[in-house]
Amino acid sequence: MNIGITCYPTYGGSGIVASELGLELAARGHQVHFICAALPTRLTELPERITFHEVEMMDYPLFEHLPYDLALATKQAEVALDVGLDVLHVHYAIPHSISAFLAREMLKPNHPLPIITTLHGTDITLVGRDRSYLQITRFGIQQSDGVTAVSHYLRRATCETFGICQIRVIPNFINEERSRRRPDDAHRARLAPEGEKIIMHISNFRPLKRAPACVEIFARVREKVNARLVMVGDGPDRAQAEWVARQRGV
Repeated sequence: MNIGITCYPTYGGSGIVASELGLELAARGHQVHFICAALPTRLTELPERITFHEVEMMDYPLFEHLPYDLALATKQAEVALDVGLDVLHVHYAIPHSISAFLAREMLKPNHPLPIITTLHGTDITLVGRDRSYLQITRFGIQQSDGVTAVSHYLRRATCETFGICQIRVIPNFINEERSRRRPDDAHRARLAPEGEKIIMHISNFRPLKRAPACVEIFARVREKVNARLVMVGDGPDRAQAEWVARQRGV
């Protein structure tokens, strides 16, 4: 199959699972086309049967904000037409399922494009913070040919919030062989040269991930345990987390 995948190319879990899914599909012989604003962080190299299509946004003085969703829809339709996509899999209803819907409409009636939307937590928290997104989020989910959620909790929350319950739960996965723990004493020594306990936080440092709170908690741990905090990622709360670390002397 020719499979299109759209995700955010960040350190977040949705981008990671989308990338891993694409790699596994390619390993099974499918042609996978990533249609994203930038190369997903997990795709450090493009193996055989994986192609990256960059979404290019026009910088025009009239637009206060670059129209990412429209540029994405245009690129999705272009790739679908050029390579003959059999299905387009998007991660996040907002804005990706809306862009996919527009792409599908542009290709009608000669080039059908089934859309699969995978819901992640932000689809629910976004509506929780701003109810004005409820109708457009519901529309994006309803217009999808198939909908999956990464947990039973998210499926229930989506059903309660949007009244849409035809959702298949497919939990995030890992490659157990590649992710198996392989102790590396030299690497551990670089992170904790005095043999400290290692506490690790990995996220995209958005407010929801509470990176500054993680530093505060670690400072309390340090009062009783000789430990070192390793924070992996980047995002809007990085500066705040660094400030807390300086204030707490860790």
